Amino acid sequence: MRKLRLFSSMLLLALGASITALAQTKEQAAEISSDVPELQAFHTIIYPLWHNAYPAKDITTIKSFVPQIKANMGKMNNAKLPGILRDKENLWRSELIKFNAVAESYYKACSENNDEAILLAVEKLHSAYEAMNRVVKPFVEEMDKYHQTLYVIYHKMYPEKKYNEIAGLMNTLISQADAITKYPEDKLARRLKAKTPEYYTISKDLYDETIALKNALKRKNAKKKDAAVEKLHATYQKLASLFE
Repeated sequence: MRKLRLFSSMLLLALGASITALAQTKEQAAEISSDVPELQAFHTIIYPLWHNAYPAKDITTIKSFVPQIKANMGKMNNAKLPGILRDKENLWRSELIKFNAVAESYYKACSENNDEAILLAVEKLHSAYEAMNRVVKPFVEEMDKYHQTLYVIYHKMYPEKKYNEIAGLMNTLISQADAITKYPEDKLARRLKAKTPEYYTISKDLYDETIALKNALKRKNAKKKDAAVEKLHATYQKLASLFE
């Protein structure tokens, strides 16, 4: 009986550890994801509004979306950004103020039964929604992947000086940095226009500094390791700022 109790206790402990580890994994995954559920949910309104009701100039249907938009705007205003988007908080809030103002114009146009103003309001609502998406979703997917790895390094490992763990991620980070430098210019030019050459200059710097960090981590000088991490992080922010 005592052996059975001991086995049961060990089984419960193992199960508890597994559940804790699973919870941590899900929490970490959510923290490095740039998804904002409230913004994703808004797409269920924007899609039929923009792709169906607006082209058909279906004013009745457009007006019928008002309650749903109001409800979703309330959720948007209370949304919390995941950890990886902490640097985007001010820009998110700035665009959210504009989004609210556009939504208010939409409600007003619908209440006044002004068809021309209603259609214009739909255009502005769609543009404001796209602007919110641009805040949280990098135009270059390769940058998003790099940022997810960098986030773990900069906000999880680096503060605790876990240099060996950082070193274990460097080959992945280098591969991701290389992919950033190779993003097709024709696609990039549609978004960045005159700033396109600057993207390639900074992305090359980012790649070189990623290599430099890997080399710094092989040495014993902690100050140089820290300086390499900080320089790398600052360069990524500089690259990301091109899209703001």
